Amino acid sequence: MAKGEWRWVRVKALTKDEKTAIAVVCDRFIAEVLKPRFLPEIRPTEFNYPVDLFGRWRGSKYSFITRYRSGFADNLGEEFGQAFARLDHVEERCDSARFDVMRRWRTGQWRRLHSAVTLEETLRLIEPEPLLQPVI
Repeated sequence: MAKGEWRWVRVKALTKDEKTAIAVVCDRFIAEVLKPRFLPEIRPTEFNYPVDLFGRWRGSKYSFITRYRSGFADNLGEEFGQAFARLDHVEERCDSARFDVMRRWRTGQWRRLHSAVTLEETLRLIEPEPLLQPVI
């Protein structure tokens, strides 16, 4: 391949079983690390307030989401979700799947903070990194 020449590389898609296994690990991380730290109890306010933390697959991307409930009088009780971190499946290696760790900015754009890391590494990166944590 000549210098500066780009080539497309097909990434092996994750199977349903692989996605399920990854979701189980992420759900455990949410339940054991994120919820006790950021949402030990639900505190209703007159504004939007968090009621849950969970994860969800969308294609090859796994998002960590904060569920909010409205306390405003005109839409009292309505709920919506806002993703705060995302794992983008980027490649498959012999040892394990690799992910780009993404962060959602206030503009709604996603930016990569870490490239091609294993699932275990991503969870270790999310725990201490304020940019990858839910806004509570």
